[in-house]
Amino acid sequence: MTATLDIATVQAFLLVADLQSFTRAAEALGTTQAAVSLKLQRLETLLRKRLVERSPRAVRLTADGAAFLDRARALMEAHDRALSGDTSTAQSLSLGISDHAAGPELVPLLERLHAMSSNLTLAVTIGFSREMQDAYDTGELDAVIVRQEGSRRGGEKLAEDEFCWFASRRFTLPKGEPLPLATLAPPCGVRAIAVRALDKAGLAWRERFVGGGVTAVVAAALAGLAIAPLARRIAPPGLIDIGPAHKLPKLGSSKVMLHSKVSDPAKLAALRAVAATFKSVAA
Repeated sequence: MTATLDIATVQAFLLVADLQSFTRAAEALGTTQAAVSLKLQRLETLLRKRLVERSPRAVRLTADGAAFLDRARALMEAHDRALSGDTSTAQSLSLGISDHAAGPELVPLLERLHAMSSNLTLAVTIGFSREMQDAYDTGELDAVIVRQEGSRRGGEKLAEDEFCWFASRRFTLPKGEPLPLATLAPPCGVRAIAVRALDKAGLAWRERFVGGGVTAVVAAALAGLAIAPLARRIAPPGLIDIGPAHKLPKLGSSKVMLHSKVSDPAKLAALRAVAATFKSVAA
């Protein structure tokens, strides 16, 4: 009798390969690490090849695993196409992400979603946490990744960011002048935290640069125009934390949360992958 590949098992293999973790793969699938490990064992037995190397610190593909990876992706894409039939009925997932939360996770996150389903149309909006939360509350977005603000409760914690004062290595602050800031415009919550901290410490400041997005704020800091309050996770290598050197007040930390109303199995699986990928990169 000819052996056949199980779609759920192949999907588990792809998640382990992309996330490099049985634990993260299990989170994405909403199952246990033991169940994912069993699926991989069955797949290896069926193919008569060792696909992954396991160690206490890492999970890596073997040469056979790397060779099987493209075929596994092709199989999942064919499976998705067979289920969807007409591409006009492809599902869409609308996701809102806070600009201050969209860091290095964004690229692997999108790669993971594409690998899971080529028929899933993604609509990603990046903006202020409050705006994303409002759009989610009114049903405009299926899910949001935002910073926890105020008394809002619920959701799934993806990361906890430490905020610091970042500037270019060549930045110099003329003695006696107000602290030049690069921030997003109100109602940015990070801007509000930074301003409150400076006012409480009795430090004079002025807005030197107001950006329409974090990318612009980072560019201003890299150019030496001003100091930017940023999460350490998203600050690029060209910026350094100058808070201790200038005796600036601590900004504390903030939780990054995932909120979702999704119940459709395909969308739910995609969001589990989002959460697992974000946690994996942010760790």
